Amino acid sequence: MSQSFVVIDLETTGNSPDQGAKMIQIGAVKVEGCTITDRFSTFVDPGCSIPPFITELTGITDKDVEGAPVFREIATDLLAFMEGSSLVAHNVPFDKGFLEAQLETEGLRLPKCCQFDTVELSRVLLPTQESYKLSELSSSLDMDHDRPHRADSDAEITAELFIKLLHKLERLPLVTLQSLEQVAKGLKSDWDVLTRPLIQKKWMKVDEDEREYDLFRQLALKRVAEESESSESSDHKPFVEVEDELFSSSGAIARVFDSFEDRPGQKQMMKEVYAAFEEHAHALIEAGTGTGKTLAYLVPSAYFAYSKKKPVVLSTYTIPLQEQLLQRDLRLLASIVPFPLRTAVLKGRSHYLDLRKFEQALQQLENDSYDVCLTKAQLLVWLLETDYGDVEELNLTTGGRSFWPMVQSDPESDLGKYNPWFSRCFYHRSRRQAKKADLIITNHALLLTDVVQTHSVLPSYSHAVIDEAHHFQEAASAYFGLTASFLSVSFAIQRIGDDHHEYGAIARLETLGEQMKQPLALDDAKEGLVRFREDTDELFRMIHVFALDAQESNATDVGRISYVYKSFSEEGMLWQAILECAMRLQLHGEQVLAALKAAYQVVEEKVEAEYESRSLLADTQGAIAAFEETVQLLYELLLEYDDNYVYWIEVEPKGAKNATYLYAKPIEVSERLADQFFAKKKSVVLTSATLTVNQSFDYQIDRLGLVDFGVKTKQIESPFSYAQQAKLLIPYDIPDVRGPDDELFAQDIAIKIWRITEVMQRKALVLFTSYDMLKKVFYYVKDLNDEGKLALIGQGVTSGSRMRLLKLFKQAEQRAVLFGTNSFWEGIDLPGNELECLIIVRLPFAPPNLPLNRAQMERAKAEGKNPFTDLALPQAVIRFKQGFGRLIRTKGDRGLIFVFDRRIVTTRYGRTFIDSLPDVPVYEGKLERLLEDHLDFREEQS
Repeated sequence: MSQSFVVIDLETTGNSPDQGAKMIQIGAVKVEGCTITDRFSTFVDPGCSIPPFITELTGITDKDVEGAPVFREIATDLLAFMEGSSLVAHNVPFDKGFLEAQLETEGLRLPKCCQFDTVELSRVLLPTQESYKLSELSSSLDMDHDRPHRADSDAEITAELFIKLLHKLERLPLVTLQSLEQVAKGLKSDWDVLTRPLIQKKWMKVDEDEREYDLFRQLALKRVAEESESSESSDHKPFVEVEDELFSSSGAIARVFDSFEDRPGQKQMMKEVYAAFEEHAHALIEAGTGTGKTLAYLVPSAYFAYSKKKPVVLSTYTIPLQEQLLQRDLRLLASIVPFPLRTAVLKGRSHYLDLRKFEQALQQLENDSYDVCLTKAQLLVWLLETDYGDVEELNLTTGGRSFWPMVQSDPESDLGKYNPWFSRCFYHRSRRQAKKADLIITNHALLLTDVVQTHSVLPSYSHAVIDEAHHFQEAASAYFGLTASFLSVSFAIQRIGDDHHEYGAIARLETLGEQMKQPLALDDAKEGLVRFREDTDELFRMIHVFALDAQESNATDVGRISYVYKSFSEEGMLWQAILECAMRLQLHGEQVLAALKAAYQVVEEKVEAEYESRSLLADTQGAIAAFEETVQLLYELLLEYDDNYVYWIEVEPKGAKNATYLYAKPIEVSERLADQFFAKKKSVVLTSATLTVNQSFDYQIDRLGLVDFGVKTKQIESPFSYAQQAKLLIPYDIPDVRGPDDELFAQDIAIKIWRITEVMQRKALVLFTSYDMLKKVFYYVKDLNDEGKLALIGQGVTSGSRMRLLKLFKQAEQRAVLFGTNSFWEGIDLPGNELECLIIVRLPFAPPNLPLNRAQMERAKAEGKNPFTDLALPQAVIRFKQGFGRLIRTKGDRGLIFVFDRRIVTTRYGRTFIDSLPDVPVYEGKLERLLEDHLDFREEQS
């Protein structure tokens, strides 16, 4: 490429030049022929003081800009440097807009030129990156970014990134570049300037693309090698003969680890898993942190599956654990077992891209939004890299996530053998691999399809391991439940179509009718759909008002208002209006469906066999099925009532009037799991680090429906020495968490958090049970942190995903605090000096106002049980154990756990929390005394 580009970065006193923000530094780098050829850099005197937060971010002080030229003195030099070049920036709208505004104040203009945004280019060409922030991109791509937020350094690293992206673009095959050129017309950057010369160049080398990629119907895909049938091997010894050998110092497990440690607990768990499979028994195994439980169930599962020629299903609750299994543990397993092992990952169908739908979407570009164009461009590049076609690999924008349902796989629009993409279909490929696999990795939700679907997605199996089993009952409750929202209903309407949506079912039927010269009676469908949409708007607005006005409304942890309702038992004019509107909705929905089905039947009988017509018909059928499911869902949520379910509304009080959600969940799932899942399987092993309460499995056996199965149970202790590695400290100079003044409690613990970090000079994780309390404490600590010596990262306060917050915490200097709730109680790994202090603000009892919890409590009371000791306490203990497990992750870890909830020592039930933990020493006292006595704990143990 012979074009000339200038990569620019600006540091400024604020975001808006209209509000007086000025430049303080300019960095510019010239790129020609994919090489950096020149640089321009200078501080700029803004004529005002630099705000402290800008100095903190950039490191640029008033002294740095003292004596620097003002902008007018270097403006012409900058324009001369940029002359004849395209403009490149990381977030080009900001840098270009700011530069234009500053030039205008000097009576100058930025010449018209092509522009390229490296954020956009990175999103398209690197579609699986976790983050597109410059610092995180440079780290991920192994580029040395020595001074982030300095214009010269940022411009340099952006230039290096841009060159990498140009090289990536050059390697794309011709058909991808051609499609990208069309899709990219809706993007910010001038993609055609880059793609056009490459397309011309590639015309002569199409055969190279054919060798490297799978080219089909104007799409290029990663070429996937056909799986060869593994040769049968009968000379391996059975598991019972090799288990001791596996763990010897020269055994297979020792050979795959650089530093092998004998783990008796891991060996014991392997025996337990294999014995359960052989004896056709269900088992609950609690494996303490550090046991190595993943390999402890993988190895016996592999031996059993291979020797018995029966697949074993491995189910996880979270995607990170599924990825860990795939990326790390299965590779280790392959090195351990002496036979070829076939593994497969199978997820719910909506995870997979439907290539037929995507091909069609590429032909429909006219009305696409920016986000849809961006997503289509990402998918084009991703197809060259993905083995699985799984959306979880992608980093999509919010708008991209909304577009995904348009191209995801679904059963209703599956053309089967009539689909030219069938042999390449990601979903069907995953199913084919699963049918041949020894080990099948899936998730709890898909595992539960066996319970409700006649035709299971999973191949037939009789043995399974359920990891993260403390979530299995929760997953079952969610899976058997119902949910609808204004957005989900609106999307179903959109798929049927209207005057503004030319690719809906109505428009497709009209197209098919015209092709066949067959008139279709679709006026009823159009008229009914208009009324259905109007009723939907009215229904959700009324529900929103009703929930906000209801006296019993309570705030959920994510700031929504919730209200439990009982359909026809609710009183008041507004609720009656809601029910009447729901009934009208049903009538109009049935009117739409009747007209659509009649028209569909006409065209189905006459449709010709060619692909395009069948494709239109399949998508029409999919849209009709989704709409019918939505109509039925609203009926069940509003016009039916089942005593075994709890129904509730959630609304966002500060959101749009239709930011409204309807839920129904079964109060108990134990009988359903017993009859429809566990009774149908020969052996299911459920494992987790937190299954017992006060060393007993009774709570889980009861909740999971395992009472009548003679389930085997085993506790395997952690290999860690908690007596030497950790201390549990309980300050008694803390206000009562049950006191009337939340503000006083928040202020007091903020001071104590500040004091702990000030004295310890270590990283701390603070766990909350309430997002509201987290915010209060965060801001009180922030007030104490006026010098900014302490890095504060708060869930829901600091922007970004959980992964990003964890990354910020890991990258922080020695003193940092991470404030978390919900998801931070488990599944995060911060070994060594990444975490040396854990603070649990209050015992994690679920809020009594949560609809499902409240219904379960009422059901327990009606059955003569004690709702607190039989339900609330065990749930809280398991959650507490999960939180406790965040601190000690390896044998070398040391740390202190502070509990700010005095109930752990002042109530009779508090002892249950302590007795459910490993053998950790417990100390009480005033905070200052505790700090004084135990501050040197880490140094003592080093």
